[in-house]
Order: sequence, then structure tokens, then C-alpha cells
Amino acid sequence: MAAVTALRSGCRAAGRLVCIHRVRSCSSIRFIKSKYVCVFDKSALKFSHQQRLFRTSAVSCGQIVQFKLSDIGEGITEVTVKEWYIKEGDSVSQFDSICEVQSDKASVTITSRYDGIIRKLHYSIDDIAFVGKPLVDIEIDASKGVASEEDVVETPPMSHEEHTHQEIKGHKTLATPAVRRLAMENNIKLSEVVGTGKDNRILKEDILNYLAKQTGAILPPSPKAEIVPPQQRAEAVPAAPKDKARKIPVPVSRPIAFAGKDKTEPVTGFQKAMVKTMSAALKIPHFGYSDEIDLTQLVQLREELKPLAEIRGVKLSFMPFFIKAASLGLLQYPILNASLDENCQNVTYKASHNIGVAMDTEQGLIVPNVKNVQVCSVFDIAVELNRLQSLGSAGQLGTSDLTGGTFTLSNIGTIGGTYAKPVILPPEVAIGALGKIQVLPRFNSKGEVVKAQIMNVSWSADHRIIDGATMARFSNLWKSYLENPALMLLDLK
Repeated sequence: MAAVTALRSGCRAAGRLVCIHRVRSCSSIRFIKSKYVCVFDKSALKFSHQQRLFRTSAVSCGQIVQFKLSDIGEGITEVTVKEWYIKEGDSVSQFDSICEVQSDKASVTITSRYDGIIRKLHYSIDDIAFVGKPLVDIEIDASKGVASEEDVVETPPMSHEEHTHQEIKGHKTLATPAVRRLAMENNIKLSEVVGTGKDNRILKEDILNYLAKQTGAILPPSPKAEIVPPQQRAEAVPAAPKDKARKIPVPVSRPIAFAGKDKTEPVTGFQKAMVKTMSAALKIPHFGYSDEIDLTQLVQLREELKPLAEIRGVKLSFMPFFIKAASLGLLQYPILNASLDENCQNVTYKASHNIGVAMDTEQGLIVPNVKNVQVCSVFDIAVELNRLQSLGSAGQLGTSDLTGGTFTLSNIGTIGGTYAKPVILPPEVAIGALGKIQVLPRFNSKGEVVKAQIMNVSWSADHRIIDGATMARFSNLWKSYLENPALMLLDLK
């Protein structure tokens, strides 16, 4: 009892008295099975390790960090969680993929800022996550001290299991979630794989080639290593008839419900982006211009080049020709590749031809764009379109693919229809809608009736800075390139 009294008197000068039964450890000071233990204030003593206060419960060796969803730009405040790449108990390293979220503009892969163990997922699939709110809880090594004070939460100690994970430190690797999952399943570090895709993106073929080198397996050679074969979605679908004019639309069989309750759903995702963009577009005074194009020579040229493109692993459609012809026309009429400020005081002429292509996907209407078309060949454009279409179908287009457009083409003919009234996508000043290609009778130079491949085009332009004559001249030039594809050789760079 005398020893306890002495201990009390010595502790009152430095701190306060706390009664506990057992404390495992606290920095460099250790007490075992003490009935009365003195606890020092932070200002009284400085330990050699991270300062901590004794508590009445056992203290865990790690800190729980609330990893918050950071600002992903473009004024986005909320996203939808589409897929988790980790689960509670998994180990993660810096730059490892945590989850994929869908904003109203693009899909974004969220990566970890810490090395540690996942302790809690704050959202389920299809939940709405808010910027600045916790996304996951990660247990990190307390000795590293990487967590800010407001991020640390106290939880009881948990037993953690060992999981294999990818060590991707020092730099950020570009790869789709499917490629990352393939690498994880085969215990391959992405930092050791050389990417052959655009911007050194790691492709599925890169993982397979790396795995083949490690195991000694022999893979069939690809026609061209740097070209990614597109996903052949048509393999599971019967081939469409060549004569598109005879296709009869089959109605979708759906159960007819005559009774029920009204259902209200929030406007989210790409639909929310459409509301915002089209509301701004209504402020632009549109004017339209339409014409028909004879694509007979282009149809013949594409049939000749299509097998060559397939050998290189690329699907060649008409759109690359339409896009390149538009770029050649924009060189002559740069006002169509410009933007107007909100106060209508300044016009900015864009140096790059980032031509957008409207795509109909399960997520809604999206408009990715092909960057720097002015320096791309028709084949380069076809490669990029294949990539954008594959990512668009999978809902994995990034923000960089969906922003920065300067001019847009919408191919409504793939669905049906001849003429349209396209709406300009701000801050652009012009857009074109392409109708379906039809075999129609036309007169040739000799006055003879011949079969012609006819397509209609509908242009919309911002009448504040573009007049009808300029739009017509541009359309005529674009039309001449497509009706006589050999003329494009004179202006190609």
C-alpha cells in the first residue's frame, strides 16, 4: 500500500490518475498487470515513437484511415459505385484499384493512396457515393504516420489475413479493370509488364505474353503487335443480311402491364449529363442545312480496304472516312472548329481537331472524341474508334475520352432514319448527323439511270458566328472528298 501511495504522489505532478486492469503496450513504455497506472499528458513527455494516450481498452498496433472520395474534377459531386475490386480483409498497396465509379460524364477507377488492409466498405454496388465522404476504411501501419489526424478512427484490434496483391509503387500503370484482375489472378506485378497500348497502356495480350515468357508457353503470333484486335461482339450474333433495305425490325416481346403503381427514379449518370448539356444547348440559336451524298465510290473503296484492315486486326467502317474528310474541311473553314465564350465577346479557334462520335450504349448516349484527327491517317482513326467503341460498350470510357471535343458527327444511320435535327454540344459550334446509306436510282453524267449509294447529312451550326454560306461551302467540300475519295490524297498529311 505504501508503494501505491508513493506512486500516486509521484504521478500527480506530471499527469492524472487512470485506473485500468491491463495495458499491453504504449510506444516505448510497457506496464503489465498493474492495478494503478499513471498516464502522462502529451505536453508533459515526448516519446521516441508516435504519441498515444492510454485507454481502458486494448490498443491496436494499426490506425484505421477513412479513405475519402476525392474531387475527380468537372464539378462532379456524386458518383455511382459500379464495381468493387477489393473486399474487407484484402491487402492493398498504393495505386492499387479500389473500385470503379460512374459519374455523369465518365467511368473512373479509384486507386488507393495507402498500403494497408481493407477494414470496411462504406457503399454497396449501385449506391451513390459523395465527394469528400469516406469510401473505405484502411488499416495502415501506425509507425509510418501517413494518416492525418482527422482521418484516424479508433476500432478494436482485428485479426487480418494475408492476401496476395500487386505491388505498383513509384508510378501509375494504365490498364483496364479486366487486365488488372487477370494480372492479380496470375500473381503478376503490373509494374514489370511493358504496355504496348496507347500511352503505354497494358493490354490483355501484354499479360498473356508476359505469362508465356515466364512459363515457356507458345502463343500464336499476332499480325501486328502494336495493334489491338477489337472485341468481336458479332461472333455470338448471326450475321446480318447484306441487303439492309430488306431488314425487318423485330418487335421486342415484353409483358404488358395494365395495373400497377407509378415509379419515380432519380436522374443519374449520363442522363443527368444530357439534361445539363441540352439545357445549355437551347441557349444557342441553331440553323440547319441538309444535303445528300453519293457514296458509290467510297463503298467500293471500303470493300477493297476492309480485308487489309482485318489482317491488321482492325474493323474498318465508313466513319473513319467521314471523320477524316471533316478534318480536311475544318482546315479550310476553321470557324467550325471554334468556341464562343459565355459573353459572346471572343472566339477561340481550336488548333486540334478532336472530333466526337455519338454512340448509343446501354448507359445512354455518350460522345467520345478522336483526338488530333488533323495528324491521323484513316487507319489511325479506325484503330482509335475500335478502342472507343470497345470501352463504350463496357462502360469504361475515361474522362479524357469524353472531354475536349471540338466538332461532332452523329451516325444515326446505324439505327435508322435519313434526316435529323442534331443539337450542338456546347462549347462547340457545329454538329453533323449522318443518315443511313440507301441504294436509290440516280442519273449519271450520260443521263442513264444507275444504282447509287445515297446518304443524307444534316448539319446544325451556331448562327451567332456561322452563316449559312460558310456551312454550305464546308458541306460541299466534305461531300467532294467522300464522293471522290481519290481527292483526299491531295490534302492528306
